[in-house]
Amino acid sequence: MTPPPLPGPLAHLAPLLDDYGYPSLALLVFLDNCGIPAPGQTILVLAAVYAGTGRMSIAAVAAIAFAAAAAGNTLGFVIGRTGGTAFVHRWGKYVLLTPERTAKAHAFFGRYGGRIVTVARFIDGLRQYNGIVAGTTELSWRRFLPANLAGAALWVGVWSTAGYLAGDNIGPIYREAVRYQNFLLIAAAVLLLAFLTYRWVRSRRRGKDEGQNRSGTTSKDDA
Repeated sequence: MTPPPLPGPLAHLAPLLDDYGYPSLALLVFLDNCGIPAPGQTILVLAAVYAGTGRMSIAAVAAIAFAAAAAGNTLGFVIGRTGGTAFVHRWGKYVLLTPERTAKAHAFFGRYGGRIVTVARFIDGLRQYNGIVAGTTELSWRRFLPANLAGAALWVGVWSTAGYLAGDNIGPIYREAVRYQNFLLIAAAVLLLAFLTYRWVRSRRRGKDEGQNRSGTTSKDDA
């Protein structure tokens, strides 16, 4: 059975999947999850569409994509743990990563890192680099590993199911999914900006209060 008409990104990858099959799926998903921008999500959807037409096994597609996604993010985490901190210390000032901002990033990932790693795969940019950031901010292995596996399972489950069941509707469904993902990315950016603004205002207010308290204490001592 031939696959249904494919939208642009899927159609462009079809020859690669036709020629190399499961290895191409594994490679692109792995790269997409370890910090190298690659069309891993697109080829996952395409492989699931092929499985829906009987050209591939959906069980094999899901298993291979899950293993590649988990392994790729783990490699990113190891890169962050072994070289990320040294990179930030040496080059951070050139990309506006001051010691204060680095400390805040450590605190933020220390509190929310597990949840971020779990959902990050659904947002382009975070999917590629969340493992490296988690490693650089020294998220513990105990928290990273289950979050990584859960995130890989959710991501593969959603996209492989969507591709497998979409059938002839894969074109409009894929376009709507990408649009939804863009909205999610915008929402994440707005929430991050709001959080940083809140922390900045709170820090300013705390500094002002501490200054007033010191001033009051000094006045009492002088009296």
